[in-house]
Amino acid sequence: MSLVSASFDVPAMGYYAYDWALVDVETTGLIARRDRVLSVAVITIGPEGEQTGEFSTLLNPGCDPGPVEVHGLTVERLQGAPSFDQVAGRIGAMLQDRVLVAHNAQFDYDFLAYEFARARMWLPVSQRLCTLALNRQVDPPTDDMKLGTLAAHYGVPQQRAHDALDDTRVLAGILRASLREAARLDLPLPLVACPPRAESQFTPKPPKTPCAYRNPGRLAPGGPLQQGMKVAITGETAHARAELVGRAVAAGLNMMTSVSRHTSVLVTNEPTSGSAKARRALAEGVPVIDEHTFLRLLADVRPGTAHDATAVTVTPVAEPEAEPSARPVESAPTTTSAATVSEAVALPTAAPGAGVPAPRRPVPSVGTLDKPLSGRRVLVLGGVHADAAAARTRIVELGGSAAINLSASVTDVVLLEGGEGDRRMSRITALELPVHDLHWLTAPTTTARAAATLRTQEPHVMPRGGVIDLPMPHGRPAPEWYVTAGWAPQTDYEIDVVAFLLDEDEQVTFDEDFIFYGAPESSAGTVRLLTGGPAEQTIALNLAALPPATRKVVVAAAIDGAATFGTVGAIQIGAAPGSSGAPLARATLDAATTERTMLLAEIYRRGPVWRLRAVGQGYDHGLDALARGYGVDIAD
Repeated sequence: MSLVSASFDVPAMGYYAYDWALVDVETTGLIARRDRVLSVAVITIGPEGEQTGEFSTLLNPGCDPGPVEVHGLTVERLQGAPSFDQVAGRIGAMLQDRVLVAHNAQFDYDFLAYEFARARMWLPVSQRLCTLALNRQVDPPTDDMKLGTLAAHYGVPQQRAHDALDDTRVLAGILRASLREAARLDLPLPLVACPPRAESQFTPKPPKTPCAYRNPGRLAPGGPLQQGMKVAITGETAHARAELVGRAVAAGLNMMTSVSRHTSVLVTNEPTSGSAKARRALAEGVPVIDEHTFLRLLADVRPGTAHDATAVTVTPVAEPEAEPSARPVESAPTTTSAATVSEAVALPTAAPGAGVPAPRRPVPSVGTLDKPLSGRRVLVLGGVHADAAAARTRIVELGGSAAINLSASVTDVVLLEGGEGDRRMSRITALELPVHDLHWLTAPTTTARAAATLRTQEPHVMPRGGVIDLPMPHGRPAPEWYVTAGWAPQTDYEIDVVAFLLDEDEQVTFDEDFIFYGAPESSAGTVRLLTGGPAEQTIALNLAALPPATRKVVVAAAIDGAATFGTVGAIQIGAAPGSSGAPLARATLDAATTERTMLLAEIYRRGPVWRLRAVGQGYDHGLDALARGYGVDIAD
């Protein structure tokens, strides 16, 4: 069976023809740097779709197997199984010179990378493809993106869920079907480059314990140290650096590796050394003391103020109406005054003992009868950035969702000046999608959507500045929330998505609270940066496990180089429960023009719940200036 149906006239070589290595792992937990692989399966497939190899094995991790109720792999079943290093060579040979394919591929890739590092080997993978990210681009009419859901949608039989070999065989069928859909829509594959990484980068490291105290500010001349003060050290010291840091942390101080305007004091024996920290301290007016003074002050560190330990709990609520209704939201702190809160929507809350609620088919209500584009997904082509942005804003006002790429969920296309020359027009014509001019947005008329293109519930469309409450399930830990940012594929520059974990004072507690491509995971693994392709990045947040010090998580995007967001066009964000969840809310942000940095979203505590705000505020400065504003200097 060919990976790509001949009926779509896809060339044998090109976007869709690769040597593939399909992988699935079962693990003791979810954190790759800490947990271990219990079983692995690899199926290799050639460019024409023929299977060329298959291998699967249980593995003895030498530790507790974790959630047996999920994977069914008990200690007894794993006895006598090989360790990973005994099969690493065979697995590596199957992965060599092939594109690694997995559902949520970064998960499998990271686990394999750590296992190969423990075996003192490099993972021989240069590219990977995530079928989850690919289907987010295809956007089939499914209620979620779980492996089983996509298997049912594409007609792929599934026998034993969470069995590595059966899941990999199911993955092969999903890959074939997904590539056929990608070819039908003429979508580029979201391939992710995986350059070789040094073993040390995959060596597990103990997480840094967050400081329990709020930053009281700067050290006063002649005054005492106070718990929570942010302290940095630079230059040569008489005592070992590790000893100084250890004593300071034990006293309740917050030791930083960089200097910012939030630093309380810099410790150095060479204040005129010209080091980056010394220069930053001088520029920011940060107090400077020598090592002897620091040790003297450490003998009498004054008590600090603990972070607010308000727990996020869930209060049972009555069954919501069929359609969430808008209601006012009280004034909330924000990183930008331009992000005006226009609405706060309480999404459906789960019944006791349930997970995130199952989607429901929307029912027209008084609030939606005057929204003629409700349930429609409209793609705008052509026009200058300002005109395209205005058209997308109008689409949202009419109740529709503004698309940024062609996908299976697009129902209509609006052509602005020059749009007829877009390369996607030939595919749009072949798909027989309705094409309109700008005047259609004044009084749109629509045709009924086919049942095959309908979901039981479409994502809630958020305007810029819109706010929603994130539903939290009862009786079980809250799921990870995935905030995914996507954009039209770019060729001349890269876009980086980052996150800042902020405390009550709108600053990072310590440097590891800045999540970016160079440090893609917070110290406790509660916030992670995931890359699904060159035009998609995700911030995954375990809200239930965030420390009390974290009151807000800011998600931002920055462009590398001199390009601006006016060139990029719109950025789409979606919020989904879990890696395979369908978006519960979606926003298209395109107000930025000359800016190189943009705040995309804020996830913040408000009383007993977490809320998400779509921001869309841009800044002309680069990522370094944005980071300094939150208390971390990425230049160090």
